[in-house]
Amino acid sequence: MCGLLALVCAPARSVTDEIVGAVADSSHLMRHRGPDEPGTWSNDDVVLGFNRLSIIDIAHSHQPLRWGPPESPERYALVFNGEIYNYLELRAALRSDFGAEFATEGDGEAIVAAYHYWGTEALTRLRGMFAFALWDTEAGELFCARDPFGIKPLFMATGPAGTVVGSEKKCLLDLADAVGFDTGIDGRAVQHYTVLQYVPEPETLQRGVRRLESGSYARIRPGAAPEVTRYFVPRFSPVPFVSGREKTRYDEITAVLEDSVAKHMRADVTVGAFLSGGIDSTAIAALAIRHNPKLITFTTGFEREGFSEVDVAVASAEAIGARHVTKVVSQAEFVAALPEIVWYLDEPVADPALVPLFFIAREARKHVKVVLSGEGADELFGGYTIYREPLSLKAFDYLPRPLRRSVGKASKPLPDGMRGKSLLHRGSLTLEERYYGNARSFSDAQLRAVLPGFRPDWTHTDVTAPLYAQSQGWDPVARMQHIDLFTWLRGDILVKADKMTMANSLELRVPFLDPEVFAVASRLPLEQKITRTTTKYALRRALEPIVPAHVLHRAKLGFPVPIRHWLRSGELLDWAYQMVDSSQAGEFVDIAAVRRMLDEHRMGVSDHSRRLWTVLIFMLWFAIFIDGSVTPSISEPVYPVQL
Repeated sequence: MCGLLALVCAPARSVTDEIVGAVADSSHLMRHRGPDEPGTWSNDDVVLGFNRLSIIDIAHSHQPLRWGPPESPERYALVFNGEIYNYLELRAALRSDFGAEFATEGDGEAIVAAYHYWGTEALTRLRGMFAFALWDTEAGELFCARDPFGIKPLFMATGPAGTVVGSEKKCLLDLADAVGFDTGIDGRAVQHYTVLQYVPEPETLQRGVRRLESGSYARIRPGAAPEVTRYFVPRFSPVPFVSGREKTRYDEITAVLEDSVAKHMRADVTVGAFLSGGIDSTAIAALAIRHNPKLITFTTGFEREGFSEVDVAVASAEAIGARHVTKVVSQAEFVAALPEIVWYLDEPVADPALVPLFFIAREARKHVKVVLSGEGADELFGGYTIYREPLSLKAFDYLPRPLRRSVGKASKPLPDGMRGKSLLHRGSLTLEERYYGNARSFSDAQLRAVLPGFRPDWTHTDVTAPLYAQSQGWDPVARMQHIDLFTWLRGDILVKADKMTMANSLELRVPFLDPEVFAVASRLPLEQKITRTTTKYALRRALEPIVPAHVLHRAKLGFPVPIRHWLRSGELLDWAYQMVDSSQAGEFVDIAAVRRMLDEHRMGVSDHSRRLWTVLIFMLWFAIFIDGSVTPSISEPVYPVQL
């Protein structure tokens, strides 16, 4: 895990000492991503900046990394964030097939050599998480790429003076004047954020900054805009189970997970694991302890009864034989950390679960330098309860379209909260109309009330329509999974995982999000993912010999956060009123409307907690990055190089 920054100058402006210094200074804003070793490299066209978190080949594999074939030994310069877990196999193949030579024992050289000999096909051979920028001195271009699922981030901005790319948006914004790109707020992105609770790729809240999407690469030449190409499109292609041979398919799931975890354990530092009360993280920890009998697991909870996974996680750790560490978060700690957390985020993400993740990452970093976690299992194996909705709405599929619409209209006069109203309304809609991921906080009427610039033509379909077009003919659950791979997973789950662990200089690895694991999961038929009584059916069957019985069929909780209660009394409510009353974001948010929502929630008239949290996090982001009225206190702990 590391932080990278690269500036490709326009032809009329060659790299100077001043530009190198500016990139080095901007790179320091993400020192938390790599406190072990900074570095820069430049030529007349490009300057690369880097902050390293040393995990593999600690004494060597310095970056920016130079590599080339024997005839041109310093042709390439690489800055790379992430890990390539099959780097040993790649290096062996490159030696055998091409006689490639390596000066280090790390995974960075495997990327460069693979690109040199295999071209862009190399990206499909990498098993890992990555965002990298590779300067080719002979071609005179910067080649950038992200991993298939978007585990690691990469921002891009182009102006008259060139193009800058980096792991964190704040570093790009620090160079905005030098590069000359637009930093104004994108109103459509604000509306998308309010609906989805995150800013969907490739957007950011600044018009001039975009993200290189997951599974894509870009070529950047001096004086030209980035040329972006998608190299990975996930496809769910179910293969029916053969009666009597189900165990073979379950064994296939087990085998590919065992292999993925084994490769994710490769490191020259200590590897631990996050452990909630669910099946996903427990499975990863149970497989990981086979490779590290001294495995340490970590979980978090809150000082409120019913909002803790601690007891289940402790029981799971005891069952698999792991040492366990717990961090309990108070409401006061929660509130005090919010400005720092939003600064680390770069973009607002209205998922309160990222706060406990921040705290458990900080606790884990006292003991280990790398943790494994269970992200991605729900999207790949069918783990969200909402995926069962097509089964409950199946009867509506047999109604003529006009009749379905009539049912929806008939449900509108029914009182909110009345049993059956939501079912009738959602049954009247097509899948494309009703499903845009796990975040569904605001109706159009509610959006109009809080967004002064609301536009009905800026909807979730901006994001989802192209994705639904790719999945025509698939079963409804596979189509929902496809939506989530491109929206909720990479917009919320992976952003909070990357940002909250990197805030604490901790590397997080996600063994479920492996190309080989996806290949197996993508072949599961509908009935092996979702039934009327459970989710992740095939995965649960496969994990029966591995996961403790008390976890195997437990409902998904994650790290539940009591914001509904805390926004009715105590420090969080006080903070919320202060944030609303002092906000300067009135151009984008109706301050009076938000205050009315907060009053109604406090008095128990309505539960506005999710909507309030979405708006409050935007207000805090605005106060930090736009009007400067909030200045977070950013701690800069100095960690040892090796744990």
